[in-house]
Amino acid sequence: MKTKTISIVFSLALLVCGLPFKTIAQNSKSNAFYSDIEFKMQKVKEPVIPKNTVNLKDFGAVSGGYVLNTKAFADAIEAVSKKGGGKVIIPPGIWLTGPIILKSNIELHAETGALIKFSTDKSLYPIIETSFEGLNTWRCISPIYGKNLENIAFTGNGVWDGSGEVWRQVKKSKLTDSQWKKFVASGGVLNEKKDSWYPSETFMKASVGADQNVRLDLKTKEQFEEIHDFLRPVMVSIQNSKRVLFDGPVFQNSPAWNIHPLMVEDLILRNVTVRNPWYSQNGDGLDVESCKNVLIENSSFDVGDDAICIKSGKDKDGRDRGIPCENIIVKNNIVYHGHGGVTVGSEMSGGVKNLHVSNCTFMGTDVGLRFKSTRGRGGVVENIFISNIYMTDIPSQAISFDLYYGGKSIAETLAEGGTKVANKMMPVNVETPQFKNISIKNITIAGAYQAVFLQGLPEMNLENIEISNLTAKAENGFSIIDANGIKISNVKLDIEKPAVFEIYNGKNMSFKNVEFNSKSDKAISINGEVSQNIEFVPNPNFDLSKKISVGETVPKGAVKF
Repeated sequence: MKTKTISIVFSLALLVCGLPFKTIAQNSKSNAFYSDIEFKMQKVKEPVIPKNTVNLKDFGAVSGGYVLNTKAFADAIEAVSKKGGGKVIIPPGIWLTGPIILKSNIELHAETGALIKFSTDKSLYPIIETSFEGLNTWRCISPIYGKNLENIAFTGNGVWDGSGEVWRQVKKSKLTDSQWKKFVASGGVLNEKKDSWYPSETFMKASVGADQNVRLDLKTKEQFEEIHDFLRPVMVSIQNSKRVLFDGPVFQNSPAWNIHPLMVEDLILRNVTVRNPWYSQNGDGLDVESCKNVLIENSSFDVGDDAICIKSGKDKDGRDRGIPCENIIVKNNIVYHGHGGVTVGSEMSGGVKNLHVSNCTFMGTDVGLRFKSTRGRGGVVENIFISNIYMTDIPSQAISFDLYYGGKSIAETLAEGGTKVANKMMPVNVETPQFKNISIKNITIAGAYQAVFLQGLPEMNLENIEISNLTAKAENGFSIIDANGIKISNVKLDIEKPAVFEIYNGKNMSFKNVEFNSKSDKAISINGEVSQNIEFVPNPNFDLSKKISVGETVPKGAVKF
């Protein structure tokens, strides 16, 4: 598909990429940093770590990547913990280890040149009761794990590597021929079609009947033990904790999600690099779930699934937990490959509110701004404020709201013919998801398959979404379906297809100062029998009235000029 980049805009994106990171990070520590936030939010608290210090080598750790240092890590953490907490220094070297269990008041400082490599021996990772994909389940313990803690920090510029290659399924379509041959030669098994590689036959068999990655039919620990290989963990799991900081390191190659803070209050992630192979199944970057008071800044993501994800549990498990994700600032980040630059959902059953996203650059990301859910989730997403976003070469939808999410990337969905939509109105109940009160402004899209896709449900429309000051070059323009209270203003579009706006069952919509390049008299098509109060504000420089096609089912007087 054609996604030609506007050189001026791309230069602007590169300028954003080159912003001085340390200056931004320092500014975030001041009260002025919060002055442009649209909702009331206190300053995010940083962990307070005692000044005690130990060095990993003093506890018998051996570098080189061939000696297991699990005990050395545990002893170092225990030693500083007995003093009330402090810093564990991980010096340059390759440090092989099993799971690291965190304690309160601990800073793990990986110096430049340090590589912490987690063992590929899966027997070192016992299964525990936890949450994965927003559901209560059993899973292998994470390489980095902590629960019910206070004051945790990961600092330094070292690298944490989860050895995810031995845990993940890999699809042949995502690899080069040489990469595929390497996987096949490494062991594991192939499915009948020979188009998907699995780490083991146990994994392959266990994946049958799973709800994405969770087996809902299994109930006991013993049943889960039988599919141990399938229960790949997130790399960093910190749960029900307070004051957690990530500042400086690289986190990469995770078995599943990379960094997963769950029910954390006062969370900061800055100056961090998060990487996964682009083909990694469920290789998310950062999944912030049911957290409060969060700052994500000055970091870069290049991953195999959604990059920066905001979540709050899935379906009944998420609703029963009832803890929203709230008070979140996402500033000055770069996303390269990923299924979504900044994503809300699809696990949002506990709700998401008060989210500020600004000054972010997405380059080649599958989707830029991604909102997703489906019937059965429930939950309310509201008070979202997004501004100053720069996107280049987006292969699918630059801005996407999809209330029929089916578990696949948008690129995969489009390749299969698009989302299967049942436009039948269903009863509204606790399982009905809702997205409302969302502002998106100052957006540049320099190349995309589609600029904007807004799709709600017939029984619960997308509500009160404002898009303003948007410049876009894309193959396709806007699709707006089952939406109420949409306001589009100050928009300039360079769209390859003659159809620019396709509106179905839109209500209480306004278009002001909208310009585009299409000469078609059907550049704007309006359909749907419940369409009403769609207003096009006159523009003396651009006459929209001759470019609108109104379908026969649209009630008379529903469209106004």
